[in-house]
Amino acid sequence: MSVAKFRMAAAAIAAGLVSLAAPAWAQTDVDVAFNVGVVSDYVFRGVSQTDEEPAIQGGIDITAGSFYAGVWGSNVDFFDDTDAEVDFYGGFRGEAGGFALDGGVIFYAYVNEPNFADYNYTEFKLAASRAVGPASVGAAVYYSPDFFGVDETATYYEVNGSFAPMDKLTVSGAVGQQTLDVSDDYVTWNIGATYALTDNLAIDVRYHDTDVDGAAAYEDRIVGGLKVVF
Repeated sequence: MSVAKFRMAAAAIAAGLVSLAAPAWAQTDVDVAFNVGVVSDYVFRGVSQTDEEPAIQGGIDITAGSFYAGVWGSNVDFFDDTDAEVDFYGGFRGEAGGFALDGGVIFYAYVNEPNFADYNYTEFKLAASRAVGPASVGAAVYYSPDFFGVDETATYYEVNGSFAPMDKLTVSGAVGQQTLDVSDDYVTWNIGATYALTDNLAIDVRYHDTDVDGAAAYEDRIVGGLKVVF
């Protein structure tokens, strides 16, 4: 995607999100939050997106009642001209029977992707979680009708959990399976801890791995990150 086309797509998606959110905003207070962070490696579903190098990331989240929307970006390194990923997302959060529910859509856009790459894709998300004392357990599924690169339909299944053993410290982890129609399916997992240094600043240390052998981007690694929200 060229920079010009990327800006046109971004403008169109942003306009659609604003139009969709308008009724909710008219009746509900709107909260806007910004986040900026740095990680030693940008890992997505067990795979390094930056050739095992650091990434600078940031985003904006807008919440109006049950509706949310946002934009998030990070540098990437795919050994071509692609130099950034920008995600646009929106959806609704609610509660039923003691479960927190989340349904939404995410558009992954890649700046300066080669014409032949077909990196850009859309995913639809359904997730549910339940708090049990200081712990939370959940599951999520993501479906794409036209996934990243050579793959078309793809589904990602995940179970996750978190536990707060003490004030400011949260231990969390997840296990997921990425199913693909062309590339090989694989399983990924992560476990780590997040510590709130202040009300706005947190540090995260996390171990990632997959069941893929012989591919450097899929190998196990420990990733450190620092994130500020304001």
